[in-house]
Amino acid sequence: MNKELKTSAPTDSEIVLGILNNSEIVLKKLYTTYFPMILQLIVNNNGDEDDAKDIYQEAIIVLYNKIKSGKFELSSKLKTYIYSVCRRLWLKRLSHMNRYGGDIRDFEEYLPVEEEVDDHNERDIQFSKMESALQLLGEPCKTIMEDFYIHNRSMQDICERFGYTNADNAKTQKYKCLQRLKKLFFQQK
Repeated sequence: MNKELKTSAPTDSEIVLGILNNSEIVLKKLYTTYFPMILQLIVNNNGDEDDAKDIYQEAIIVLYNKIKSGKFELSSKLKTYIYSVCRRLWLKRLSHMNRYGGDIRDFEEYLPVEEEVDDHNERDIQFSKMESALQLLGEPCKTIMEDFYIHNRSMQDICERFGYTNADNAKTQKYKCLQRLKKLFFQQK
């Protein structure tokens, strides 16, 4: 495995090869890379963090066993595959727990079906474009955007962190940065 794997998300092929080669580093990265997505799915659908950990663990075991048995064929992004497995496992668990007293098919319209590979690919492209636009944005705008939108910091926190005289000035700067980010995002091909 390459040294970059320790700091960045592994590619789908690195994960498959890592599992085949019994790489602990790859398994740890696999656990941390996609868990937030699954946590959100479960928490937004009547579960908690422990449920999410259980479901994610089961999905990783399914993936691991399929890869090890040689029966694994990836026809979408690994992220999509893991999401789909977790979604199915969660629907099954809800059905078994009978929380709603209904049929598993009753949940279909409430839990988003993200098996549509084209939608996932398009969203991945959009995320990549946003990541590139953020890199082009430069400081302090990049950090302000990340603090506000990713780390959910308040305008008061941002004001203090960057030394603005008040939260309104920080808000004005955030707005200007957002406009620049939008411009950079939409200029990309």
